[in-house]
Amino acid sequence: MKVLLLNPPFKGRFSRTSRSPAITKGGTLYYPFWMAYATGVLERNGFDTCLIDAPAMGISFADVLEQAKKFQPQLIVVDTSTPSIYNDVDVAIGLKDSLNHAFLVLVGTHPSALPEETLALSDKIDAVAKGEYDYTIRDLAFCLSKEGDLSGVDGIVFRENGKFVRNKARALIENLDELPFVSEVYKRHLDVRDYFFAASDYPMVMVITGRGCPYRCFFCVYPQTFHSRRYRLRSPANVADEFEYIVANFPEVREIGIEDDTFTANKKRAQEICELIIERKIKIKWYCNVRVNLDLETMSLMKKAGCKLVTVGFESADQNVLNEMHKGITAKQIRQFVEDAEKAGLLVHGCFMAGNPGETRETLEKTLKFAKELNCDTMQFYPLLVYPGTEAYEWAKKNNYLITTDFSQWSTEDISYNYLLNLPGLPREEVNAFCQRATREYYLRPSYIFMKLKQMIRHPAEARRTFIAARTFFRHLV
Repeated sequence: MKVLLLNPPFKGRFSRTSRSPAITKGGTLYYPFWMAYATGVLERNGFDTCLIDAPAMGISFADVLEQAKKFQPQLIVVDTSTPSIYNDVDVAIGLKDSLNHAFLVLVGTHPSALPEETLALSDKIDAVAKGEYDYTIRDLAFCLSKEGDLSGVDGIVFRENGKFVRNKARALIENLDELPFVSEVYKRHLDVRDYFFAASDYPMVMVITGRGCPYRCFFCVYPQTFHSRRYRLRSPANVADEFEYIVANFPEVREIGIEDDTFTANKKRAQEICELIIERKIKIKWYCNVRVNLDLETMSLMKKAGCKLVTVGFESADQNVLNEMHKGITAKQIRQFVEDAEKAGLLVHGCFMAGNPGETRETLEKTLKFAKELNCDTMQFYPLLVYPGTEAYEWAKKNNYLITTDFSQWSTEDISYNYLLNLPGLPREEVNAFCQRATREYYLRPSYIFMKLKQMIRHPAEARRTFIAARTFFRHLV
């Protein structure tokens, strides 16, 4: 059986796998790692696959259709996101109409949260997969190839005799070591030069070393709709093995991105990975997502193992706002984290989120002042985006803060982030405007510019990274 897996075209370099899908100001484009994992599982089980990442390749629907007609798949798997869902359905229907013998299934966080509603968008959608779909798509392919009963495929919701049938939920994958290296799939199907992360060196690859996140942030979409709040881990040896594979097989790659929601959620295991990287003398830079409770000892070990940068969610300077979003951190911890990162020699990409419960004009200004005081290497200011399936979405609907459920409005006309809540005393226009202004004020400060110039003089390798990111980002500042 032939299986086509498609990250569909939308508008430009739309980063569908990002936690907040959009076309970013810095030009970041994430790898389609979930589709790549599913591709690897299918290939390991003998299926002929074709993985197409249209946004990365810069190709249109007509180009996709031409490739699909040559490949002639029996199963089509289409990735989705909330801001692009109507487009994604249209693309999927277009493929289905031209390859009417193929079975069509949609995947991603949006159909995971709203399976029946997604199926209802078109009677040409045969099924959706809920949550992690690596083994769901494998089992679906086996079922279709044997003309079996769809009711036996865990994790799907499908259409039967005009009704929607919701199968048993797919069990979470416990042994992540049994999955293929996602970088092996990149090697066969993708071009690493098509992808970019503004805070890392170029070119880079993104990997996943663990799935899930144990923390309770009320806005985060993946732990609530896709891979759960239970952090499941690859073994340290398995992670080190993939680092070695990347170094050996991607000589052009300058950095690895660990895209776990919180790589250091299990500190002991993160330390063991670092120790193995050091022991095996694996020489490559890497970055990861962390939390502000990370200690200096672990940071220093990470630095020694090649970690160059940590990405962290600060979200707000106001403690009440942090509490309301269930962040579980304090402003004092944030300051200590930044101080320790500087001591360890790690760069920090910080993220602040505007428009959360309890937000006011005063808390926004407090946050911007705090961000400037922290003076991290890079800082991101973006609005709260409430995705279906999250506590944030339910909170916004319950309180009548959400102005629309037209999901195409989840991004602006230029496919950037779009805040859609009117909070008491804080109209949505002010939140969107704050994010724009905060970004300009942060990066155009003389003190920040001086810091970056000094950094580039002392560390010439950082000049290359800064210039590449600035090419896209600068026009948004001016």
